[in-house]
Amino acid sequence: MVEFRLAKERYALESRWVQEVCPLKELTPLPCTPPFVLGIVNVRGRILPVLDLKNFFDLPEQGLTDLRRLILVRGDDLELGLLADDIVGVRSLPMDSLQLSLPTLTGIRSDYLKGVTAERLVVLDLARILADPKIIVHDEVVV
Repeated sequence: MVEFRLAKERYALESRWVQEVCPLKELTPLPCTPPFVLGIVNVRGRILPVLDLKNFFDLPEQGLTDLRRLILVRGDDLELGLLADDIVGVRSLPMDSLQLSLPTLTGIRSDYLKGVTAERLVVLDLARILADPKIIVHDEVVV
């Protein structure tokens, strides 16, 4: 698992989805996109969209800082960056130790939940996030 922080809460993703972690640099905003799409970044010639999970999950926003990290994830034919406030580290975690949910996790976060540890680490189901049609921005040209 790759453990990270969002709005003072601890989250994790299975490391099989994570390509790399890097600092957020040179973000180019994209007009006419949902609020959780911050923009795009160029990572060694690859142009990737950046999603703000805090906005997607309706968590409190603290503004962009130099400490923000980008978690580059890939699933099937979709590659993107997820914004994290801080990277805690990598750890092993048996999947059978996860509880289903906490009463404080409601709304959209619970839809993308794989489980919660006894120490309140929220493990996200990245397959569900990547499969959500809301994260695909369709560009339509009307002639």
